[in-house]
Amino acid sequence: MSRPLLVVDGDSFAHRFYHALPKTIRRRGNKGAGAIVGFANFLLRLYDDECPRAVLVGWDTLEAPTYRHELFTDYQSGRDFDAELVDQLDVLPQFVSTCGFAYAKAAGYEADDFLAAAVAREERRGGTVIVATGDRDAFQLASEKTTILQPLGGGMTARIGPAEVRERYGVDPGQVPDFIALRGDPSDKLPGAKGVGSKGAAALLRKYGSLEAALKDGRFAMQATELRLYRSIATMDESAPLPPLRSQTPTWARAAALARRWQLNRLGERLDTRARQVKEYRERPGVVRERS
Repeated sequence: MSRPLLVVDGDSFAHRFYHALPKTIRRRGNKGAGAIVGFANFLLRLYDDECPRAVLVGWDTLEAPTYRHELFTDYQSGRDFDAELVDQLDVLPQFVSTCGFAYAKAAGYEADDFLAAAVAREERRGGTVIVATGDRDAFQLASEKTTILQPLGGGMTARIGPAEVRERYGVDPGQVPDFIALRGDPSDKLPGAKGVGSKGAAALLRKYGSLEAALKDGRFAMQATELRLYRSIATMDESAPLPPLRSQTPTWARAAALARRWQLNRLGERLDTRARQVKEYRERPGVVRERS
């Protein structure tokens, strides 16, 4: 059986671990490290659980607006990140790269867009994808070849495919951007259609099939322009630029050395243990090394 591509929403999980772990976790220079340690441990666990052929982590570029911000000034307004979180977000891509994995980060794009681009590329080549994210907007990516891993808390995750999207939202994955446009999304400051909640949005999409069909039938005539804009904002951009996603061999020893330079010694020990285990396995008689 071919191994999947693992695609991770870096910002989603870094934020989660920053707020979940003690601020007393520090690295060299008395800088914060909770998000780094939490994300690193999560990434290692994901790698063990999913056995991917390659890993891609997508990141936001906080200092540069996206087209979504330019089209809708209220988009994600009011978000204010602690300086220590921003500092850790800046260095986490280095950790990912030192592990031998790929990352994507570019001005004008969000982590979500890199997830969509990676899914589209991998599905075109006939592969399967695991998408790890806490953002339910990613439900639009679910397919027979792509599964969403959604954190539930307590270290548990839910595996979301098309059936689970229909069960939770009452719509197909491809209708999720239309659903978000109609229902709204408070976290992104999208107001949605007036008087329409989750059940109403699902009912309209079951009737019409799409937001555009509902608008052409005369529904929401006074909000048509805004609703089309909300749908565009909610749609992940699969044209986002990606690095090569060839099969990878993790470089745990390099990652361990980086962790030790950051004075994250316990993380360094875990990574060193992995490096030794891989080396011992490869040195066993009869073990054939994989080729990229």
